[in-house]
Amino acid sequence: MKSICVFCGSSNGNDEIFRKTARELAMILVDKHITLVYGGGNIGLMGELARTVRDLGGKVIGIIPEFLMIKEVGLVEGCELHIVENMHQRKSLMAEYSDAFLALPGGIGTLEEFFEVLTWKQLHLHNKPVGLLNSNGYYNHLLNFLQYTRDSDFFKDRGLMKVGEKPKELMDLLLHEHAGISTNYDLI
Repeated sequence: MKSICVFCGSSNGNDEIFRKTARELAMILVDKHITLVYGGGNIGLMGELARTVRDLGGKVIGIIPEFLMIKEVGLVEGCELHIVENMHQRKSLMAEYSDAFLALPGGIGTLEEFFEVLTWKQLHLHNKPVGLLNSNGYYNHLLNFLQYTRDSDFFKDRGLMKVGEKPKELMDLLLHEHAGISTNYDLI
C-alpha cells in the first residue's frame, strides 16, 4: 500500500483521544512510508493528522475545493495541495490517488465521504480496503445501526469494511486486505 485516503473531522471533537488517535495514525503512516491523501484542510482532526505526518517527514497530498480554502484554511506548507472546483472533483481525485480508505471520527461530511467509497466498493467500482476507526467507541451507534440494516436485509456487508478500535489494529487489517488484491483497480 503506497497511499491511503483518510476522512475525518474539520473539528477536533470533545475528547483529546480523537487528536491522540490522529497522531498515532500519522506515526504509523510515516513508519510504513504510506502517503496520506486527505481533504486538504489545516483545522480539526484533518489538520492534526496532516501536520503530524508532514512534521514527521511523511508525504501529504491534500485535495480541497477552492471555496473551502478560507473556511478550512488549506494546508499549503510542506504538502502537495490540489485546489479543485467542487466536492465531486475532490472526492474523485482522492479516490484516484488512494490505495485504501479510512475514516477517523468526524461529522456528516466524514460520513458522506466514507459511505460513498463504501457504496462504490459494494457496487464493485473499486476493490480497495475501506476501514472505520472506532476510536473510543465513537462509531458504536453507527455500527449498531449497520447491524440493524443487515438484520433487516437492506445491507449485505460481505466484508466490505474493516473496523478497528486502535490505529495499528485497523491499519494491520487494511494492509492485510490490500496485500491480497491486485493493484490494477477499476477507478470511478
